[in-house]
Formats: sequence, C-alpha cells, structure tokens
Amino acid sequence: MIKYFFILAIAGIISCNNTNTAPEVQTQPAAEKPKFFPVTSYLKGQVYDINQKGLTPIKYTTINNHTDSEMVKLDKLSGMLTAFLQPEIDSTNLVDLFKESKFLDQTINAFTFSYDPKTKLPDSVTLLHWDVYVDPESGKVKRIYMVKKDAGNKSLQLTWQSNEWCKTVTIATDAGGNTTVEKEEKISWDY
Repeated sequence: MIKYFFILAIAGIISCNNTNTAPEVQTQPAAEKPKFFPVTSYLKGQVYDINQKGLTPIKYTTINNHTDSEMVKLDKLSGMLTAFLQPEIDSTNLVDLFKESKFLDQTINAFTFSYDPKTKLPDSVTLLHWDVYVDPESGKVKRIYMVKKDAGNKSLQLTWQSNEWCKTVTIATDAGGNTTVEKEEKISWDY
C-alpha cells in the first residue's frame, strides 16, 4: 500500500513540475463576410403580396411631360421589374464587389444601408448602387432605391416605397455629359 502511495506521490510531483507544455496557438478570428439585405427576395415578396391581395396596380407613364395611365395585370407586374431583379442581391453574392455603409438618417427617420462598389466594376455588372431604408422603430423596410446602367448611355433608377408604389426612371446622358429624363413609370397599388 505504501508502495502505491509512493508511486502516486512521485507521479504528482513530476506532473506539477512539467514545464514542457505545448505552446498556445494564437488563432485569428475568421473574417466575417458582410451580410447584405436580400433586396431581390424582398422585392419578389412585395410582388407576391400584391398578387395575394388581388390588387390591380395602376401604372402612370410620363414621357416629355405627358402622362398616360393604365391598369396593370398581375402577371405583367414582375415582368416590368425584371431589370431590377438581376443580379440577385442577397447575403452571398456581390459582397466581393460592393461595400456596405450604414447610418441613422434623422432627417428621414430611417437607418440607411448604402451599397457602393469597392473598386471599378467589371463591364458585365450593371448594378451601380443601392440603398435600403429601414424604420428605426418598427425595423421594417420603408424604401429601396437602386441604380443600374443600361445599354448605351442610359441609367435606370428604381424607387420602391414599401406596400405603396414603385417608380422607374430612365435617364439618358449625351456626349457632353448632360442628362435627360426619357421616361418615368410609377406603379401604384395603394390607392
């Protein structure tokens, strides 16, 4: 019995005096990828809600200060927004091309999430910028604004006012850098 006690005592002393411990490994936290607001899914969800409610939106088209209106069939609505549904904006793509900045804009009472290119964009990317405005009290999206380039010297802008209306604007730029609004289309479903 004394023999076992002696062996245990020596083992305890040896383990307490062991200074050959493995060095601590310093690990760097993995760089967390930004999580962009899923704009494309949100817009598709808004169109789905309009369809589910059975609403018939009215489209107002303005060209050269002349406005015409027409009722929009539900199956045509998403087709009218196709230019703004590609490329898909979500948490997994475009994070290598765009950076997010955010701030509380007290003038419009909204958290503003702005997305701008990190560097010069490839010619294949038509999306140039977008903003998401979130109500600070409810946490719900108030508005989305997007800018895309079109063929030639045109830019397309989309303003989406949640649960109310959306407006697309086509702007042409001439060789001198002057801009002209070619067409505005406002689609309203909250009337």
